[in-house]
Amino acid sequence: MTQVTAQMVKELREATGAGPLDCKKALETNDGDVKKAIDWLREKGMAKALKKLSSGRVMNEGLVEAYLHHNRRIGVMVEVNCETDFVANTAQFKEFTKSLALHIANLKPQFVSRTDVPQSIIDAESAMQMRILKEDPKNAKKPDDILAKIIEGRMDKFYEDIVLMEQIYLKDDTKTITELLKGVVAELGESIVVRRFSRFEIGEGSTDENDE
Repeated sequence: MTQVTAQMVKELREATGAGPLDCKKALETNDGDVKKAIDWLREKGMAKALKKLSSGRVMNEGLVEAYLHHNRRIGVMVEVNCETDFVANTAQFKEFTKSLALHIANLKPQFVSRTDVPQSIIDAESAMQMRILKEDPKNAKKPDDILAKIIEGRMDKFYEDIVLMEQIYLKDDTKTITELLKGVVAELGESIVVRRFSRFEIGEGSTDENDE
């Protein structure tokens, strides 16, 4: 087994920002392999992030970030909450809110999370998908329970289109917004939640009187 030296611990701390004891344990667990130790620390940080995200902590601090497109035809406001004003004022938190506002401007989500989607919209989409499947001759002999499982997969894609936390991140297609948030929580060590957002686009929702 590789001997873990103080220099190795120091280098890992500089690379990850983790505490000395965590760095030492990471190196010992991974036989001195720095790359594996970094991955181990990242996974541990993500586990802590998940715990914090589900801990029910009070989050009354944070920022309201605004984004205005260069042509002034699209605007976004998003509220992101955290536990302390210290974290709210960190560069990492501010960068996260700015990236989030830009993402919302471009990807056009309608809801923050899946639980925010009204049941009427879910029912209407499910019914439409069932009609589409049944109209396809190759599904004629398939029972409804099989079709229902197919619809489940299609509904996941539906949520990815309209739910912010399930969308693929604009700047990195290897992660979702939820995974991006977990990374920020792991880095800052504090619970963070995307509370709400509004997106405005010129002409959106308007009707043409000539169509009446």
